[in-house]
Amino acid sequence: MRRFLPILLLLAAVIAAPILLRERSELAEVGQGDDRLVIITPHNQTIRSEFGEAFAKHWKEKTGRTLNINWQFPGGTSDIVRVLDSGFKAAEEIGKPGVGIDIFFGGGEPEFVGQTTKGRFIELTVFKDHPEWFAEDVIPQRFTGETFYEEHRRWVGTCLSQMGICYNVDSVKRLGVPPPRRWEDLGDPAFAGYVALADPTKSGSVGRAFEMMIQEQMQQVIREKGDTPEAREEGWKRGLNLLQAMAANARYFTDSASKVPHDVAQGDAAAGTCIDFYGRSYEEKLARAGHASRLVWIAPLGGTSISVDPIAIFRGAPNEAIAQEFVSFVLSMEGQLLWNVKAGLAGGPRETSPRRLPLRRDVYSTENLARFADPDALPYERSGGFQYQRELTGPAFRALAQIFRSMAIDPHQEMRGAWLAMRDNMGEQPLGETAAGAVFFDVSHLSYRRLMDEVVPLIGRKDPLVTAREMARISAIFRANYQKAAVLAEEGGAP
Repeated sequence: MRRFLPILLLLAAVIAAPILLRERSELAEVGQGDDRLVIITPHNQTIRSEFGEAFAKHWKEKTGRTLNINWQFPGGTSDIVRVLDSGFKAAEEIGKPGVGIDIFFGGGEPEFVGQTTKGRFIELTVFKDHPEWFAEDVIPQRFTGETFYEEHRRWVGTCLSQMGICYNVDSVKRLGVPPPRRWEDLGDPAFAGYVALADPTKSGSVGRAFEMMIQEQMQQVIREKGDTPEAREEGWKRGLNLLQAMAANARYFTDSASKVPHDVAQGDAAAGTCIDFYGRSYEEKLARAGHASRLVWIAPLGGTSISVDPIAIFRGAPNEAIAQEFVSFVLSMEGQLLWNVKAGLAGGPRETSPRRLPLRRDVYSTENLARFADPDALPYERSGGFQYQRELTGPAFRALAQIFRSMAIDPHQEMRGAWLAMRDNMGEQPLGETAAGAVFFDVSHLSYRRLMDEVVPLIGRKDPLVTAREMARISAIFRANYQKAAVLAEEGGAP
């Protein structure tokens, strides 16, 4: 046994060294600490780790106290909203002021608007402590039609996000189609079975991408014909038809938006919708020295706005003072640089760059960009010209996700069968101009007026049984249309 003792001691030293060499602030992340902070988030492990470590260090330097950050990660933003709704309902029943969580960090604006409407957030002190940060040339209140901080200062963006398209260069060549540049390119029948999509009822970012596609079509018609009820109806129909064509090409609908770029990179799909930081991360990961990556991410021309991932503090937060300091840290120059500076460089993360774009305009200096993982991603200079118009589809955001499921996911077998039948039997005719296509793309039972006057108020009632029955009825109509379109296509239906 003695002869093995030096070896055992050496092994113990190797295992213990990384732990012993860590600063005390890092140990706080695994359960120790004088103070505590509870954060619920959809952010990935990289962001949780880098911001947790950096803020714990900041807190130690400022107060001399160690910090334990308890990250709550129940899933995507839709899952988080369900957890919060259940928790606050239970808390209200027993008279508790909150749910024991301090911060909501990350997600989309719609979820934060919803929580604000329910009165669950408190005012952020960063607006009073650092008013200079909220000048137009630092953090504007609005950009590309998107809100960057709430007017009553109960939530604020932390970083920027943009939905786009990722595609596999080799797969696109093999299919013999040009690389996709616009949303409608994903509706090309040549992509049938090769588009990777996520379920918008599971991912708020995917739901926003689909909303952008509809808005792009609506805005095009409004520019051509003026903002009239008829123009909105026509644009709405075009938008739904685009989603139908794209969904008909879908290989699957995943619950995890991060699966899309992974499968595109592997060649299991040729293209898909993807948020910018997932796409850029895979693009960098797959690039080899002297060779371009086989995966490319692009922002669709004129078809996507730049939105924010917000942060807010819950009413009844047990550690409110620390939570307010965390918000200030994330918006400080030190916190903003963590989003995109290359790992290991001055001011950057320790291990992995999150590949997100900072919120603050003044972060994009020549000096800082030289250290960025994405030095060419200049969101304020290259926004693409798209302006999100909330009045067009914003109130229907939650309804759109349910509609997409009823229109495309639940009847996907029938949808795909009709799509392939039309592609294989209609020759060179545009599919929408055939008798089969007219039936396939018939959305008259789901007009824009009905959406806003009936469906949106119905979903707003929050009666899941009533909503489920209505969505099932809508789905049945789409399914019947797809079945009829398939028959017409197989019979060689003509215009």
